[in-house]
Amino acid sequence: MSGSRSDHRLATSPRRDMTVKVVLSYVFDWVVLIVAAGIGAVLDRIEPNKRPFSLTDPNISFPFAEQETVPTWLLVVIIGAAPAVIIAVVCLIFVPGATVPKNTPASLVWKRKLWELHVGWLGLLLSVASAFFFTSGMKNLYGKPRPDLLDRCKPDIENAARYVVGGFSGENPLGRLYSAAICTETDSHKLDDGFRSYPSGHASTSAAGLVYLSLFLATKFAVNIPFVAPQARNSSAASSAAFPSRLQQQQHQHQHQHSSVAHESSWDDGSSPVSAKYAQASHNAKISSLRRQAAAPPVYLLAITLTPFCASIFIASSRWFDFRHHGFDILFGYLMGLITAVYSFRYYHLPLQAGAGWAWGPRSDDRAFWAGVGRLGYADNVKDEEAAMPLTDGGRMAMANDVEIQSHHHHHHASAPGSSHMMQRPANTAYTADSYGHPHYEDVEMGRMDNRI
Repeated sequence: MSGSRSDHRLATSPRRDMTVKVVLSYVFDWVVLIVAAGIGAVLDRIEPNKRPFSLTDPNISFPFAEQETVPTWLLVVIIGAAPAVIIAVVCLIFVPGATVPKNTPASLVWKRKLWELHVGWLGLLLSVASAFFFTSGMKNLYGKPRPDLLDRCKPDIENAARYVVGGFSGENPLGRLYSAAICTETDSHKLDDGFRSYPSGHASTSAAGLVYLSLFLATKFAVNIPFVAPQARNSSAASSAAFPSRLQQQQHQHQHQHSSVAHESSWDDGSSPVSAKYAQASHNAKISSLRRQAAAPPVYLLAITLTPFCASIFIASSRWFDFRHHGFDILFGYLMGLITAVYSFRYYHLPLQAGAGWAWGPRSDDRAFWAGVGRLGYADNVKDEEAAMPLTDGGRMAMANDVEIQSHHHHHHASAPGSSHMMQRPANTAYTADSYGHPHYEDVEMGRMDNRI
């Protein structure tokens, strides 16, 4: 009986269609990220701080390489255009995958394809724009000389004493520090760029774009370390299917057919202890062995997903042998890009080991721009006034307010002398009972999350 009520509640729950308000909220996301990337481009062109340097420092005495291994234009193609094209190909060909029922309308399939494409691009932009914005700002703040600074600078050696700003003031000039005013280079962009060594922009943006692409490919092709999924209270195949509602419809049809056959059978209706034990034994035989619950993906898929990561390592390494950055600058820049890649991926996509290759769904209409305090997030369509009303389901009361709830179950079973007519329980909890009638409590919001499709 409780199952039918639950199915009815799921079937009659409001659909989360994309409204104009939700669309505008995502348009605003694009605008914010594009503005952030534009600010990063402006910061990349203004004059940075210029840290004093020594004319005898071997760490900044390397020759200036006219031809870079990975020039800026090629970097943009590798970390931006190429991942965008690959994401589009994967989404349009492989999404939504093998869990789509045969009778699913083409419009629903294309909605899922376009949504995954949109979120894939949005996450890529978030990763690259964040890394570019922070890297450009930090370069100007620190003003650290590049390994080829002296070759760029062309210092005025004859008048060097005019530009001393620090170090020893004795007869030996080896320990003296000079300001950037000693440089005679007339190309201001070339000279300013010589003071942008920390952190490495090539390393940060390559990690941001290509590590994000590796994570995207890994989630879409189910490439992860084998694991055993936790046994959730309401876990089912619908939680990772492409269209759970249509899958439930098929399951209801099958259940109806099976119930009809069982009703016609005179010797076993499927609910006898013997049948239940047989079904449970068959189920346990399939999953009892831990080693049969997970398997390693094919190695060629692992190679595909690691290719962008390897490309990012090469791009970052090229800044070392091109004499553009010091080692620590490259490592720190790569760490920045790695963080933005992982963060941006998780911001729009489910975890690798639990997401079945899906991105998070769209925001709710009433929370498109703001959720506020006291709400779990941006994806629940339950209104505030609805959250304050009890939703009974087989003795379970789904409450989300801070009031004491009188349990119907307890009302019926607490008529013994001396028993309390009103049972108090913690706020934001739901009352349930086990098969013996013993009460226990559950967190309502977590329960509501478990019941959400």
